[in-house]
Amino acid sequence: MAVYAIGDVQGCYLSLRALLRRIGYDPEADQLWFVGDLVNRGPDSLRVLRFVKALGDRAKVVLGNHDLNLLAVAAGARPPARRDTLGPVLEADDRDELLAWLRACPLFVTDPILNVSMVHAGLLPQWSFQQAVGFANEVEDALGSIDSVSFMHHMYGDKPRRWRDSLSGWERLRFITNVFTRMRYCDREGRIDLAHTGPPGTQAPCLAPWYAGRGDGSDLLIFGHWSALGAAQIGDVICLDSGCVWGNSLTAARLDTRPVELTSIPSQEA
Repeated sequence: MAVYAIGDVQGCYLSLRALLRRIGYDPEADQLWFVGDLVNRGPDSLRVLRFVKALGDRAKVVLGNHDLNLLAVAAGARPPARRDTLGPVLEADDRDELLAWLRACPLFVTDPILNVSMVHAGLLPQWSFQQAVGFANEVEDALGSIDSVSFMHHMYGDKPRRWRDSLSGWERLRFITNVFTRMRYCDREGRIDLAHTGPPGTQAPCLAPWYAGRGDGSDLLIFGHWSALGAAQIGDVICLDSGCVWGNSLTAARLDTRPVELTSIPSQEA
């Protein structure tokens, strides 16, 4: 059995299928991990959702910011953005089934056998993997609760910027969500910056990529979200967002072998 992690698909169904052919994906034996942002901006979010959902236990998915956006728009907690391409999902006959499946996806997964963990955007440098599991569970519980619409109404915003163990309520859940699904840079004190999206080296001197100096090389951490960074391995972290939806490429990483092998194919979408 092979295990492949795949970067931000964002509705690029043709590219996803082309990448699976390139890596020789065996649907009867192999497992696929998706780093989030299955939907939006690309042309076929509905087919992507249906395909990944149908994989069942053969897929692991973490939620990205665009996936949360779909849930919030569907719940009436957020208006659609001008560039959203979510209409076919929201109008589909199986809309409710797809949204319920997506809402049940985690924000962070870890596999102690493979020594690999996965998140959409990143982890705060002060957080251990064990803490990250607990914090992710807090947001997952909010998404799965009967009060999930209230959470989605309070989910958006750039504050608070700094983690404190004493954070509570919507502020605590918002900060955790921002770290897992939106963060790229932070400072030495753990204050996150959600405004700057450029590649490393273009940020303010007080900021560093969230992964700088993280880890001891014993566990890999897979993430997406950062198309300006592109597909790259930096120490024990691997970014898989190679900007497929922007006409660049879609990337997979084989996780059950070392060293990890990256495979990219050009975007197949017009």
